[in-house]
Amino acid sequence: MPPARHCHALCHALSPAERSWRWVRWSPAAVHRPRMSADWWQWVASTDSLTARLIAASERPFRVKLMHQGVERPRRDEARALGLALTEVAWVREVMLMSGDRPWVSARSIAPLDRIGCRRLRTLGERSLGSWLFAQPDLARDPIEVARVSSGGEGLCEGLWLRRSRFRHGGIQLLVQECFRYEMAEDLGLSVTR
Repeated sequence: MPPARHCHALCHALSPAERSWRWVRWSPAAVHRPRMSADWWQWVASTDSLTARLIAASERPFRVKLMHQGVERPRRDEARALGLALTEVAWVREVMLMSGDRPWVSARSIAPLDRIGCRRLRTLGERSLGSWLFAQPDLARDPIEVARVSSGGEGLCEGLWLRRSRFRHGGIQLLVQECFRYEMAEDLGLSVTR
């Protein structure tokens, strides 16, 4: 963790995803059900491993592309979800889940620095978080929250639907947020509007 005297600049720098995720309004998944097609609901509301689902759906090799990681101050809503003070920093990891060279899902994961989860995120590199997380027998997942991507979404948040939930395993807690992208909709024939 950087010394406190260097934290001001670090904590206020916005990553590419931070700029596009910052105005998201979250609500329980059920609130969005009437506006979501059945094919999207199966993806957005699923509670099993998204990684496993993407691998099964992709005709091309699946891979994780690391876009950004480092120590940052989480957004206000992220800090609240993790029980962090607004001035605290956390480990933030942003990746693209790829079907061949097509980005299907953008993901942003946050872990408090004083927890084992931070160390786990730091060492993942371009390996899937989901493949490790869902192998834990005591994994607990909070209810899924969903947001519709605004027309101004860009960069890592350029897509249709966003979802997030908090995961807990032993002393680990992580907030995982996923953006389902237009490329995924095109490749799988998922409806763009309802």
